[in-house]
Amino acid sequence: MLKRQIVVLAAATASLLGCSVPAERPDSQSTYSMADFAAARKFDAHTHVNSLDSGGLLEQAARDGFEILSINVDYPAFNPHEEQYRMALALQQREPQRFHFAATFSMEGWGSPGWSERVAAHLRQAVDHGARAVKVWKNIGMSVRDANGKLVMLDDPGFDPVWRQIAALGVPVIGHLGEPRNCWLPLDQMTTENDRGYFREHPEYYMYLHPEMPSYEDQIAARDRFLDRAPRNLRFDGAHLASLEWSVEQLARFLDKYPQAVVDMAARMTNVQAQSSEHRDAVRDFFIRYQDRILYATDLTQGADTPAAEVAQEAATRWRSDWKYLATGESQQVEDLRREVRGLELPRAVIDKIYYTNAQTAFALTRR
Repeated sequence: MLKRQIVVLAAATASLLGCSVPAERPDSQSTYSMADFAAARKFDAHTHVNSLDSGGLLEQAARDGFEILSINVDYPAFNPHEEQYRMALALQQREPQRFHFAATFSMEGWGSPGWSERVAAHLRQAVDHGARAVKVWKNIGMSVRDANGKLVMLDDPGFDPVWRQIAALGVPVIGHLGEPRNCWLPLDQMTTENDRGYFREHPEYYMYLHPEMPSYEDQIAARDRFLDRAPRNLRFDGAHLASLEWSVEQLARFLDKYPQAVVDMAARMTNVQAQSSEHRDAVRDFFIRYQDRILYATDLTQGADTPAAEVAQEAATRWRSDWKYLATGESQQVEDLRREVRGLELPRAVIDKIYYTNAQTAFALTRR
């Protein structure tokens, strides 16, 4: 109180003298700086380590004070999911305090007798061996079709035995469902360069080119119907800001409607920065209000074809840039937006939750 009175008196005196004084700064202990980056406890809740090579993402995580969750995915550009699983077990054995993984299941054989039983058996084994979550990917809703040629959506009752099994195992579902809303827009109307580049290079997932496919709204509605019918004790992690990256207002509505859900930020930081460059206070208020529901994540990937040193450098750069944006009030040039963006300067307590505590809760991590 005395400090505030002194500041007000100084401002009044300066006004009488025709001078100015700097605005009151937050207490130095209430926010982090770049100097605090290495020492803070941190967790990247969405990566893909599909290589046993040394010198890459895990080693950079050790240098920068990160734990990571590596997510197995039923994705044709990655190794077969069984191989991803074997690598995850080996890396978990190598770095049990730093490396964690999420399992997945294959859609091969969907609709055939015994499919859900085989999936359930695999997931039981994976969780017994340390899996912290189960990933479902955008092939559900965007490419997998049933025997009649109809797209399989996530709210299909054929998944119900799988959801019951995952709920019984006590781990969350990580859902990458649909795509960013930019995916349904012409290239020149997209809001970020990284989305523009990705969909230019992956036309098979660029829905603007495929009007015969479900719309963005269709994908979101199917995801919500899945959550509406899921077991009450099934926890959900909406990957990539639950594909609501374009609007913190819409994301807030989602979190309010589904109290069992959290979201990760993987590969959607520029979408958030696009909003905060115009409405910083609204974005900052969102992070503070939902500080218990947001997981820091990047989608960093280490595959067999990428040099480990290159992955490590990318991680070091990305992790520091994101810290600068979330934890400090410093500005930086965001190339994917082609503009300067000021950081959110979130309180330390909020940063601690987003960067570690929320992941500890979501994935039942043992504190080191």
